[in-house]
Amino acid sequence: MAEREPRGGGVAGADARGVLRQGRAFLDLFWDIAKPEQEVRLAATESLLRHLRDGRKDDELKYTLKRLVEGLGATREAARPGFSLALAQVLQAFEEIPVCGVLEQIKEKHNLGKVKKKLVRNAAFGNFFGVMALFQSGRLVKDQKALLESIQLLQQLAHHQAHLRDLPGKTLVDILSEVPEAVFEEVLFGVLQADLTSAFKSPENLHLLLVGIQKFPGVLKPKKLKKLFGSPTIVNEENIPRLVELLQSAAKSEKKDKKLPSIGYDLLQVSLKEGAFELFWKEAVENGLVKEKSGPVSYMCYRLLGSALPLLSLDQLRMVLKGRVMQHYGEHVVTTQLPDRFKFAPEMEAYVDAFLNSCDDPEKQLAVMIGFSTLTNQGYPVVPSIWRVVRHLQPVALQKYIDWLKDMFLRPDLDCCLDFSTNRQKQNQENINIARHKMARLRKWIIHRLVSIIESPVKKEENLVMDISRFCFFHAFFETKKKASQIPETNALPSEPLDEQAHSLAANYFFGLLQTLNTLTVLGDTAEAAALREKHIHGVTADGKLWIFLLVEYANELLSSEKHVKAVTPFTKGQRDAWERTLQSVKNLQKKENKSDSAKIFAFQQLLLLMAIHLFKNPAETMELLSDLLDCTERAFSKEPKMKKKTENSEPGWVEVIVEILLSLLAQPSLLIRRISKSVFGRICPSLTKRGLQLILDVLDPYQDQDEESAVVVMEESDRKMKSAPEDMDDEISGDSSDEGGSEEENDSGDEDKNEEVDEDFRSQLMNVLQAGSALGGDESDEELDDEAMMALDKNISALFAEQQKRIQAKKDERDRMRKEKILRRDFKIKVLDLIEVFLSKQPENPLVFDIIEPLLQVIEQCMSSDSDKQEVDFLQKTAHIFTNSLCRAKQYCRRLDALQEDLHAFVERLVKKACKHNDSSVALYYFSASLYLLKVLKGNVSDKTPTPPAPLPKKQSSNIPQACQLLSTGSLDVDRVTVIYQEALTQFLTRRNSALTASMFLDLFSRFPIMCKPLVDTLVKSVTAGARQHQQAQACLLLQKVLPLRELKLSVTEEEWEDLIRESISQVTESLKVADQFRVKAEKEKVAKNLELLNFLLKTVTQQKLPVELVEVDKVLVALNQKEGIGKSARLDSLYWNAMRWLNYTKPKKEKTAVANKPAQGAEPLKRKKKGFLPESKKRKNRKKHVQENGIAPVASEGGATAAPEEQPEGIDSPVQKKGLVPSSRKHKKHKLAGRGEKAVNGEDAVADKKKRKKRNRKRKSDAGNEAEQVPAAKKAKANVNQETQQKQGKAKKKRKVKKAPVLQE
Repeated sequence: MAEREPRGGGVAGADARGVLRQGRAFLDLFWDIAKPEQEVRLAATESLLRHLRDGRKDDELKYTLKRLVEGLGATREAARPGFSLALAQVLQAFEEIPVCGVLEQIKEKHNLGKVKKKLVRNAAFGNFFGVMALFQSGRLVKDQKALLESIQLLQQLAHHQAHLRDLPGKTLVDILSEVPEAVFEEVLFGVLQADLTSAFKSPENLHLLLVGIQKFPGVLKPKKLKKLFGSPTIVNEENIPRLVELLQSAAKSEKKDKKLPSIGYDLLQVSLKEGAFELFWKEAVENGLVKEKSGPVSYMCYRLLGSALPLLSLDQLRMVLKGRVMQHYGEHVVTTQLPDRFKFAPEMEAYVDAFLNSCDDPEKQLAVMIGFSTLTNQGYPVVPSIWRVVRHLQPVALQKYIDWLKDMFLRPDLDCCLDFSTNRQKQNQENINIARHKMARLRKWIIHRLVSIIESPVKKEENLVMDISRFCFFHAFFETKKKASQIPETNALPSEPLDEQAHSLAANYFFGLLQTLNTLTVLGDTAEAAALREKHIHGVTADGKLWIFLLVEYANELLSSEKHVKAVTPFTKGQRDAWERTLQSVKNLQKKENKSDSAKIFAFQQLLLLMAIHLFKNPAETMELLSDLLDCTERAFSKEPKMKKKTENSEPGWVEVIVEILLSLLAQPSLLIRRISKSVFGRICPSLTKRGLQLILDVLDPYQDQDEESAVVVMEESDRKMKSAPEDMDDEISGDSSDEGGSEEENDSGDEDKNEEVDEDFRSQLMNVLQAGSALGGDESDEELDDEAMMALDKNISALFAEQQKRIQAKKDERDRMRKEKILRRDFKIKVLDLIEVFLSKQPENPLVFDIIEPLLQVIEQCMSSDSDKQEVDFLQKTAHIFTNSLCRAKQYCRRLDALQEDLHAFVERLVKKACKHNDSSVALYYFSASLYLLKVLKGNVSDKTPTPPAPLPKKQSSNIPQACQLLSTGSLDVDRVTVIYQEALTQFLTRRNSALTASMFLDLFSRFPIMCKPLVDTLVKSVTAGARQHQQAQACLLLQKVLPLRELKLSVTEEEWEDLIRESISQVTESLKVADQFRVKAEKEKVAKNLELLNFLLKTVTQQKLPVELVEVDKVLVALNQKEGIGKSARLDSLYWNAMRWLNYTKPKKEKTAVANKPAQGAEPLKRKKKGFLPESKKRKNRKKHVQENGIAPVASEGGATAAPEEQPEGIDSPVQKKGLVPSSRKHKKHKLAGRGEKAVNGEDAVADKKKRKKRNRKRKSDAGNEAEQVPAAKKAKANVNQETQQKQGKAKKKRKVKKAPVLQE
């Protein structure tokens, strides 16, 4: 291709040949420019420019222009923009190239008049991308002649809409936007006058006119516009219908791009410039475009609205935001809630977000926020109450927006809202108070909007946050009786009093606000606030006060102003006394903040304030907890001396009371209470006692019977939960209904017997009713009953069936209640696990951690054997996560084991025994991991008693490795006692057929505690041959292979012991390999593989360390192993075998292409099929005429006693027969030459076969050559070790012939 292209016009033949002789590097650049990868195209363009700048050769530049111009009309879509960009860069880099010349070359190469019909598309794109290249080079505007011709060429290309669509028009607009006004007036106006005159005939021409009006106002004046199309302006009443049609056409053409057509935005700007925006918006958009029920047109209207926001004045914004486009947009938002509908709301949010971010006028920001907030569907705004665009509001606009929201909450003005109802809502309207319904919906949205402002990342001050919090709290729990200057919330009375539902709704949102305040970062720009933020302190103001404390102070102020305000639910005398005690306790605690127990004081403050604020929501349920908490606070901070010992019946301490309170709070469905409970528990963890921890563990105990009191608590919680959050409960129940199906079926199946009894009772009752009505008399009993008797009988039967139906429904309700109780109880346990996790993370060095191990293991064991619904799986996963990560893998652990050493050793023994007795390996793994955690604790503690010193190290090792004592230190660990425990477990693992223990457990033991390697390594060595089955023996080899390389093991033994260990290991492996006779069973293969892997390491150790170990027996066993059947059939065993033999100075023999040895067989044996892809010797050129068969007579055999085999060895390589001295190499070569002389075959079959061989001599062979090649028979030789093969079926043409296989000496 590269040699044909230069022969075209534009470059002389000599120059082209000179370019081509320079090498492929320059020509390959043009191939890279056409590749679809953009990075490759850009890199090739840069390389081309660099090459042309460095070379400065005219022939290369001419050739480059020719190739690039030809590439503009390439068939591949990715190639055309690549060549266009490269041409633009070349023209920009080499200004000496005339633009007109390049344009003429483009026109000549891609002449639309001369090109064939099927190449019109390529020629059109060639011209278009040529003009694009000239424009992108930046030189087109400077050359007026080239500019004029390019504009004319684009006008011609505009007629090829089938190929180019609107690309020429868009390019023309882009060029026009870069042209100076003088050039436009002198050069282009005359050429474009026809297009400008017909502006209202196509969207492209109108767009061209709109760009010209904005770019060249001095040329396209109103007078000139009137001469062009008879009107001095674009937007007027006469042109509105035509503008609507053009906008509709543009919208439908841009529907795939999902963006506003450029003509729409330019028309919007021109209407503002002409002062006719209101006319354009009302007549063209609202009365024209909106009325057409078309998706693309509607979306264009929405985009016009979003794009117009930055361009409009304040009055125009208010007019637009109250128009039909906004209402149409609201209907779209409401009716496109289904997941498969296209939603424009995110795009509109992006428009509003960009406007608020760029707008500096607070009034405009406020107008847009109010406009979208008053777009309501039956009183409820269509924008979400957590609309994130509020983050861009300036402080002034934000404060005014909050004031407007509060005013709308108190005095809802439904007339200022742009309200609408969908068709379905209009059909389903009932006889209800529509105005009150809309007001309630609007208030619900406003209160959530106020709360979400605090959650949003908008810059806000503490006063603003407190103002919203006070407003929400006041209208949740109080009402105004009289205005009070000290209480701003009483200054504005609601136009319509809040009903009970509104107060309850505000209360729910207020407690959600409390959750936000509890996690709110410190606000303000002061140094104190910055210091608190660095400490990651949340929920406090800049002066360190809790937000909830400020709200409690405000609540106390309201309670004290009974003349001005009244509570929605007034306090009783006992509740008011509890409130006063709570405030006094908080004040007393604040006086003690400078003392050491600040965390404890803060925890009590937080809990007291939470309980106090909950008096307004649930006074009856909170009173008991608050009373206990107040008593507990007095006891916790009293100065009375502590009791020495506590009996079982003694009064519980303050920690136990706090734990009980926290557990009661966790049963409530409140995220705020749950998080505060976790926070409080984390602060009192250092004071936690064993009894307090046991209260938590009793909740998790799966074997503890649920007493009546706990059942009552669960029921109360379920009722409260269903009242406060019915939707959440329904979702939870529905989510678990499918998972609980198995348990329900079990319950149903368990009640089948009872149902059968009930059915018998019901049957007997029915029989009694029928007999009482004489319905079972004789055959004529029906005739004897009159109408009254029949009516009475029917009444009794219906009553009986109704009673039976009630019993059935009662049983269903009972099962449903039990299922819900089970769900709630399990959910409560999941929450309690948070306290366990907090304790393990805050107090990992507390000795109470050891009391958590067994309860968590019991939970895991019970969950493993129970039903597997989703909630149960979540409970199990969380428990396992806490046990593994927070407990077993904790970096910190208890350092005080003075009185616990004996208990921990007994605990280790108990855990290991349970792991051994268990049937489930997954559960046994957790027990074993717990024992390893206790080993870590014991080993990491230094015992006060003098421990038994470890075995002395050799001097050489001690001097070379100073850390030896540290690696082998035992701490408080009784190595002898622990060795017995784990030795029994290891023995059971290697001797029991079904053991729950696994090799990974002991690998973890040896890797984490290498000190256990020496006591247990002898058990591993013996188990290599003493294992229960092949699997256990293989596992023993695996463990031994991982233990022996450990550095700590070698440090703990002497050189003699190390030699004895290696010698005994080799002996055991050798004995194991001796008994290996069959390789058909997978377990046997695995055992031999592990034996060979271990033996490979042992032989390597003996060789490298030069240990005096005898390997004669190993040599014999391995040599004998190779003779056994099956060892060579497995690639893995073969590789492992020869890796071991390599250490005994054996080399794996190479596979040679020799004749297949004949095995003595009584019957006929079919010839084995040859491997695919190998050319037989009879097909090779040098052997083609070597073997000839004449009437069944074979050629004479060689002197060595072997005839010519079908597959001969290549020259220079001795066969096994030659190696044994049976066939001299020189005689063999001489025989090859004699056999290669041309002797023609006598019968016709050989002639046909030779002809086929000659035809296929040079053909690539991909299939097996053995099926196509003819087997040439060789002569018989009378010898004792020679056998004769039977007849074979050969030939591709399915011909049968008798052949004889070459006799081969058997070794």
